[in-house]
Amino acid sequence: MPYVLLAIAAVMFGLYNVFIKLSADHIQAVLGAVILQFVAAFLGLGLLLYFKYADSVVLNVTPRGVSLAVLAGVAIGIVEILTFVIYARGVDVAVGNPLIVGGSLIVTTGIGWLFLREVLNPWQVAAVLSIVTGVLVLAWQAGR
Repeated sequence: MPYVLLAIAAVMFGLYNVFIKLSADHIQAVLGAVILQFVAAFLGLGLLLYFKYADSVVLNVTPRGVSLAVLAGVAIGIVEILTFVIYARGVDVAVGNPLIVGGSLIVTTGIGWLFLREVLNPWQVAAVLSIVTGVLVLAWQAGR
């Protein structure tokens, strides 16, 4: 498993949420999300061009791949707007991010298990149940 890449992705995702929290009171939610998406698109385009021309990587694409990428883009676009709105309403990043991420882990694990037929071993089930418990406790505490 690419642990270094996982660690970098986790740090970047954490910073992403912190930067949204810090900017949420200073920019309209949709505008903030659009700026964020443009920056991400330009970064991705730069890497795509690098891989295409410097590394001579073959860029494979199928209609299914494009369709699923579009659906992922719609989902993350909505998440980004909602995240700006949530943090602008005063939700602490230390509460909002774990609830969003924990909730998404429940959704992805459920879809992986139910629809994609991914197998979960007992340790994974215990870990997911612990996440569910943590999300419920955090949500309950935040609502008090």
